[in-house]
Amino acid sequence: MTNKQTMAMTALIGLDWGTSNVRGFRYDDGGRVIESRRCDAGLKHVATDAWEATFAARFGDWTQESPAAAVLMCGMVGSKQGWSEAPYVECPASCDALADHLHAIPGGLKWIVPGVSYLNPDGCPDVMRGEETQLAGLEPVGSFVVCLPGTHTKWGQLVDGRIESFQTTMTGELFDVLMKHSLLGRMAEPGDFNEDAFSRGLDRACGSSFLLHDLFSVRTLRLFDQIKSTSVAAYLSGLLVGHEVAGVIDTIAADAAVIIVGTPELSRRYRTALMRWSRPSTVCNGETAAERGLWRIASRARLV
Repeated sequence: MTNKQTMAMTALIGLDWGTSNVRGFRYDDGGRVIESRRCDAGLKHVATDAWEATFAARFGDWTQESPAAAVLMCGMVGSKQGWSEAPYVECPASCDALADHLHAIPGGLKWIVPGVSYLNPDGCPDVMRGEETQLAGLEPVGSFVVCLPGTHTKWGQLVDGRIESFQTTMTGELFDVLMKHSLLGRMAEPGDFNEDAFSRGLDRACGSSFLLHDLFSVRTLRLFDQIKSTSVAAYLSGLLVGHEVAGVIDTIAADAAVIIVGTPELSRRYRTALMRWSRPSTVCNGETAAERGLWRIASRARLV
């Protein structure tokens, strides 16, 4: 495909701009992705005053080739530390509500999808940025529980595509902190993911409600050579994911349909964990969901 042909076809440039990286998509006027790109240029890599320059360096060729194409972004790019803060839309939040509250960046043709907030019954607020766009890409009819595993995993209630409520767990971040900054991580060595060790962690979590004690079992099992150093990460992951699922399972109706939206690796772990509680689930690739969500929101906002 020549640049001239690509320029003629590009109707929208969509960016899923998170904490670690940014994924970009070029769409034709039918919503088909004709080119995609991933860069290690997430929020933690961008200086406060360097967002526009980073965009130009990473995606300037796309806008130069398609100057009339709108740019729609989602994720941490719209946070307080991002390019420009996009206010939250309160639950219940539909795709139309997201489209109606796009945050415009001065200069024209660039918008950010708003985040979504939810006030829990206990009075504690919850927020998401980026996941709302993935949820917009699902377009399910009916009522679903959706799990979006990651650094801050979200468990949401979706009704006919509308986000009714959600709660956040810090499982991914806690795993990262423990592996990098605790004694447990010092006992670990790199190795292939060990499914048996992960299952062992799940099994322990299933029969316990005392996470802080269970975490110490990582040290003692390794100390007495009951797990290998290359299996420490998998066992710890099983413990944390297992306790997370145990904490939310009572809030999920027994007959509820569960959709997991994430990377193949994380989705597989959460699906395995849910089966420990006899809860079947289906899996949707998170990148595909974000790609579809950006196009759907842009269409509702008449950017395309």
